[in-house]
Amino acid sequence: MDGFIDVIIYVSSFLAMLSILVFVHEWGHFIVARMNGIRVDVFSIGFGPEIWGRTDKKGTRWKVSYVPLGGYVKFFGDASEASTPGDSLDKMSEEEKKVSFHHKKLYQRAAVVFAGPFANFIFAILILATFFYAYGQVDTPAVVSSVVEGSAAEEAGLQAGDVIVAVDGSEIKRFNDVRIEVLYSAGESMNVDVLRGGEIVNLILTPRLTKIVRDGEPVLDDDGKPLELYQIGVQNAEKTVIREHNLTSALWAGVLETRVIVVQSLRGIRQMIVGTRSVKELSGPIGIAKIAGESAKRGIDFWIRVMALVSISLGMINLFPIPMLDGGHLLFYGFEAVLGRKLSERTQEYGFRIGLVFILGLMMLATFNDILKFNW
Repeated sequence: MDGFIDVIIYVSSFLAMLSILVFVHEWGHFIVARMNGIRVDVFSIGFGPEIWGRTDKKGTRWKVSYVPLGGYVKFFGDASEASTPGDSLDKMSEEEKKVSFHHKKLYQRAAVVFAGPFANFIFAILILATFFYAYGQVDTPAVVSSVVEGSAAEEAGLQAGDVIVAVDGSEIKRFNDVRIEVLYSAGESMNVDVLRGGEIVNLILTPRLTKIVRDGEPVLDDDGKPLELYQIGVQNAEKTVIREHNLTSALWAGVLETRVIVVQSLRGIRQMIVGTRSVKELSGPIGIAKIAGESAKRGIDFWIRVMALVSISLGMINLFPIPMLDGGHLLFYGFEAVLGRKLSERTQEYGFRIGLVFILGLMMLATFNDILKFNW
């Protein structure tokens, strides 16, 4: 019975999170399209046959569809949900061309496409800023209180009392910044600047994959396997400070936090490409559903925080220059700007096919990873 309830929690919390983020993403496309005089035929949450829908005064069909794994906005002149140009573009009247997406200027089409991922980033920033404004931001000085004997930190020359001020050129403001840098290092050597006796000392430090032990017993992950994380072997005993924010500083802190998440995520992707991080770490719908479910169990505030992280990921992934994604459309617009003309419909069609195969392959790999990692 408990397992059945867990499934209900995982599925419902995942679909609720995904539906909200898809709505935010598509709303970005929709609102900028309306601002540029483009007619929107369909605004759909989900794919496939319609469950519920209504048509507004401007002719847009708002609907919820049976397959709740995404959504789309279909503009006037589109042949499909992927915004591929229709066959009747040349046969449109002058009045129809005025509201057709594909007849708009290049910068207008680019703005509409970019608005979807941008909306996801703004949504995440607002969530983070709200939490920072309401609860403050945890701030612990990046001071090394002690160094574990035989650790990577000791080998590199770190000493108690050192203040870590930068890692690989990135400024360190709090001890948690150090944790993040270490976790995302994938064992790569890091260039660490520390403040010691009023002078900056440069050290080369290589984190080690370490089994986490608590009270003499190994810590297990959600799948019952020994938990291993990259560590350097330093401890911090400084008192945690809750830094309060006003509205302006909270928004700026949300922007900075979003920037850190994007940079570290891109770093992880680069490590997968070059082979220093395993592609087994990729997660698909099952993995995200598990994360959504676990966060929902911990409370609505934790679930909302996780939604901010997923929103950032959604915005970032959609900007990758892969046909079928928003970044793929922007790539085509880049070629159009350079060539002074649109790419041929045949070229775009082949691009979308290649993009579709790539995305499906990536989804299959991520789902396979989820199946292997999930504690069935």
